[in-house]
Amino acid sequence: MAAHTGQSGPALRVQSFPSAALSADAAPFTPKAADSRQPDSLSDAEKQFSRCASKLKALRSNSSQLKEELNLLFDQLLSENYNRTLEPNINIQQEDVCLLLRHVSSLVPLSQEHLVIKLCQLMHHLLNQLKVIMDEQTLDVLLNYTTRALKVCSTWTHSDILLALSTVVYGNGPQCHQYLGELLSNDGVLQQYMSTSQLSMELRRDALTCMANICLRIPGQPPLDDEYRSICFKAFLKTLQSPKPPDTDELFYCLVIQAALKGMQCCIAGGKWKFGGGEELGSLLAALKRLMFQGAPGVSVEWLPVLYPAPLPQYEALSPPKPAEPPKSSEPLKDATTPGKTSGKKKKSKGKGKKTKTEESKGDDGDEEERELGSTLQKGEGRESVRREGEVSLKPSSPFLYPSWKKNSSDSEFSDPEGTALSRLRLNHGRVRQLTLHCLLAVVKAVEKRTLYGYWSSFIPDTPIGGPPPLTLITIILKDPSPKVRLCALQVLSGILDGSRQFLAVAEDTASPRTSYTPFSFTLATTIRELHRSLSLALLAETSPQTLTQVIKCLAFLVSNTPYNRLRPGLLTQLWKQIRSYLHHRDVTVRVSVFTLYGAIVTTQAPLPEVQLLLRQPDDSSGSSTGSFTPQNQNAVLSWRQRDGMSSPGRTPVTPLQQRSSTQSPRAPRTPGEEESSPPWLLQLCVSLVTQPREEQSDSEGAGGGAVMEASPVRLVALQALSHLVRGYFSLTQSYLCEISRVSTRCLGEVDPSIQLHGAKLVEEFGTGIIQQHRAENNVPESSRVPISRVVQFWSEVLSGPLNAALQNEQHPTLQASACDTLSSILPQAFAQLPDKTQLMCVTVLLGLTYTENYLVKAAALRALGIYILFPCLREDVMFVADTANAILAAFDDRCTNVRAKAAWSLGNLTDTLIVNMECVGVEFQEELSDMLLLKMLQAANRASADKDRVKSSALRALGNLLHFLHESQMTRSAFQRPVEDAVLALVKTVESQAVMKVRWNACYALGNAFGNPALPLDSAPWSHDAFTTLCNVVTSCKNFKVRIKSAAALTVPAHRGCYGDAGRFSRVWCSLATALENSEDTNDFLEYRYSASLRHTLSKALLHLLSVSQLQDMPALGASLTSEEGRGIKEHLIKYLRAEEGGVEEAEEEKDTRKDNIHPQQRIGDLGQTLNRMKDLRADGGEEEESSKEVVVHFLEDLLETCEEA
Repeated sequence: MAAHTGQSGPALRVQSFPSAALSADAAPFTPKAADSRQPDSLSDAEKQFSRCASKLKALRSNSSQLKEELNLLFDQLLSENYNRTLEPNINIQQEDVCLLLRHVSSLVPLSQEHLVIKLCQLMHHLLNQLKVIMDEQTLDVLLNYTTRALKVCSTWTHSDILLALSTVVYGNGPQCHQYLGELLSNDGVLQQYMSTSQLSMELRRDALTCMANICLRIPGQPPLDDEYRSICFKAFLKTLQSPKPPDTDELFYCLVIQAALKGMQCCIAGGKWKFGGGEELGSLLAALKRLMFQGAPGVSVEWLPVLYPAPLPQYEALSPPKPAEPPKSSEPLKDATTPGKTSGKKKKSKGKGKKTKTEESKGDDGDEEERELGSTLQKGEGRESVRREGEVSLKPSSPFLYPSWKKNSSDSEFSDPEGTALSRLRLNHGRVRQLTLHCLLAVVKAVEKRTLYGYWSSFIPDTPIGGPPPLTLITIILKDPSPKVRLCALQVLSGILDGSRQFLAVAEDTASPRTSYTPFSFTLATTIRELHRSLSLALLAETSPQTLTQVIKCLAFLVSNTPYNRLRPGLLTQLWKQIRSYLHHRDVTVRVSVFTLYGAIVTTQAPLPEVQLLLRQPDDSSGSSTGSFTPQNQNAVLSWRQRDGMSSPGRTPVTPLQQRSSTQSPRAPRTPGEEESSPPWLLQLCVSLVTQPREEQSDSEGAGGGAVMEASPVRLVALQALSHLVRGYFSLTQSYLCEISRVSTRCLGEVDPSIQLHGAKLVEEFGTGIIQQHRAENNVPESSRVPISRVVQFWSEVLSGPLNAALQNEQHPTLQASACDTLSSILPQAFAQLPDKTQLMCVTVLLGLTYTENYLVKAAALRALGIYILFPCLREDVMFVADTANAILAAFDDRCTNVRAKAAWSLGNLTDTLIVNMECVGVEFQEELSDMLLLKMLQAANRASADKDRVKSSALRALGNLLHFLHESQMTRSAFQRPVEDAVLALVKTVESQAVMKVRWNACYALGNAFGNPALPLDSAPWSHDAFTTLCNVVTSCKNFKVRIKSAAALTVPAHRGCYGDAGRFSRVWCSLATALENSEDTNDFLEYRYSASLRHTLSKALLHLLSVSQLQDMPALGASLTSEEGRGIKEHLIKYLRAEEGGVEEAEEEKDTRKDNIHPQQRIGDLGQTLNRMKDLRADGGEEEESSKEVVVHFLEDLLETCEEA
């Protein structure tokens, strides 16, 4: 073949020295040169290379016997095998190879074409087998030589020259920039082989290979310039779109297509799609869809040249009828089914005979054995979907509709040469299909998901009723005879499904669709059901372990992205029962993938009623829905394990959980009470796999005496599935707290750090589940919660066990970090009841780990401290608060962004604690906390507010809290004045910036928090004007409604009229809020429109607040506003607010946490009455305008109050 095959360069060889006894009489040590070895230690290849290289270096261009010497030495070098796979001791230096090639290229003139060919062969031979990484000089010399040779030498030499060129440019595309124009431009050297006048398929293939190697990107190197990538893309696409020339051999055409597919994959891989709009993408997808079925017998259709992402169906028409003629040799299936050809079929031997020549010729694809899918598949395929967009129509008698391609040339009367040729052609057709799917996978990864959604119907069936089956990825998965091709198709389907949750979230079929049209949601639901059906058939029919593993992984991707809560139940039940038989598969990777799928089932939209039922009644596998599945024996759950409680030598004693599971008959009927007390079947299985030895061994484990544990990958994925089960269905697992504690403790005590890590994660998930259960907002009844006493017992066992060793395991920082996360998942109420020494141990360890060098451990420890600072039993401890603050402040100087982000988050939590203590404990806590520490926190938060968004968001929250916490004596100190001003200006700058929504939201929230501090001089500070002006601008103009809501809420916070400044500023605030209320529905984004009710709610509250604090000097502006057209709109919205006709039901979680406006409508009306009475009591100092405006406002309020009271 034409070049490197993606292998890396040679590894550096470290020379070993013979050992010698230490002695005073020993000769002094003299180091050898790096490449000096004894002549006797050199391999034959090294000796041959050294001898020939020396002779070649001695040659000069004016030597009389130059041609003969070059010819002889080239032959000798080419005859030697330098492949390190076969000869690992070969140690030829790359510099020697480069020097040799540079020298001989100056000796061989382009006029000596036979020598040119041998030199090119030598280039390929040495560079490819020795994996030489060339220096710039060598690359320049060889590129120049081969490029000139293509221009000067005869056509018959071009194949070898292109072979050498493809080897030289392999992975060096960006370094060849000065030659790329000469090679790839419209009149470039390589473009001449792309023209339609080029009849040589071999030269076109070699030129395409050169382009592919130019596009190939080695990790760590910059990509090829987009200009040249685009040129190569067009050349590859043109080749893929072009039909086979009439007089071209099918095999050569396949080789050309393979080269173009490899090049297209290299061109697309490793980056985003940069090759034009929908036309280019549609053209490529159409070509790839056609080549997906290259060599598929019976597929004779008119393929679409372009696939469009249109919602309307596209139909590929049948090809026009052709006169009957003998089938070509390139379609072996037609030969096998032609009348007269089948009469002489030979019966296959039932024994294991010798392989035929056809079988031997399969080479690397020798596993492409034909297969029968059985009656189940035949019946299932009868329900394939009707033709849709981008699909093809098949002939009614097409053999491709049958379960396999078994009726082909292997059973027909071909002579040996004919059989070998057909076998080679079938092999290359399979390689074309495989490379096509690799290329399609690269496209799927490069193109944005949203763009790709429009092409789903071209590759995934969506209707299972009637008509001939469409040609999609499912067709390949079910029908292709090559397991490698089937595996590639499954990888592509997995890539399409991965990340499609947002797209599939629309699917719904709980209600019957209307007869007039089919909603898109129902079509998507049908697609999901068809994928379930087809992959279930593939699961039954697949025999290759590698492909079977990919089928199960593909199902896991489907399950993870499907909204089962919007679909009719049953899909997961059928899948759950079907995959149970594969728990006993002898291949470890299959068993691992099965647990991955179970983990996906218990994770998706948890908790699902259907999955809850499956977990409670897992052993009922005798239903009608499983009639076609392999029945399980009575002890199918743990068939390879002892079912009694007796312990064999070296066997771990059976836990009570396993004892219960072993004494129950899987199919015995249970009462509801017994059913509730029975542990979930999946929990039993996972615990047993992790803790109990196996009694059977897989093929890869070999035979040996004694019990062995389950394979480590299976144990790990079982622990993962158990963690997913605890997270999603905590109510079903909480009764088995002690058993899970034992499992996790055992895992933490093992030697394997991966097992320890997943054991720690299991404890963390259980702790998190307990915390969620005890949160008041989740409304879990006290009787359904895990008792605090049991939680304390659970954590006492965990913290007294091997978790301490994991926290101190510096050799495995990931394990340390996970142990920190485990500590952070302790229920606060339970932490308070732990012994004092245990509490002290947790706090001391976490504080110490914040000073470690590893960023993972430091970030995890900071996060845990950020959680501990919120514990009621710790937050009032001034010493703990101070120690935590100092640890957090030290972390702000870390170079790792993640560490600084965790430090800022923890600082935000710490300042939240300050606010809570200020409200609960009072001034005493404020006085005990060091002023210097507060100043340091304020300065650190100021610096962090200019950091990256991840850090800035939490730093702004901390600034708002600190500005709210400072008391008047601190505000007036000179040391605080500049930091306070910097803090407010940082918040203002962020609010008016174009930062992301969360950052601006936090800045508005922080300003509102700061405004709540009465000690803050809002009326006189120079920065107050900027703060109010910025909030007024944002509340009227920001595109994000959540930011508008928080800015309006901030403007509502000041409790006194003086905080708003003079009448002019008060008027601007009022007008901004009124304008924002008038435009509260003006948005082009539907996602923002759903927050409009919350926005109107907050704006109405803000306007009423301004009315409640207004003074006589504000009356002219208020009266003018309320008597205008704007006033009528304000009145309508205020009536709705007072009557509570619309509220902030769409608020986000963080808004709900901070919202305190749960006032009853009667209280709102009562507050309005108080505002009216206060307004009436205002006395004018002589201004008639103010008095008349006051009457206008009073009349407005009276009318508003009367309207609300009448309702």
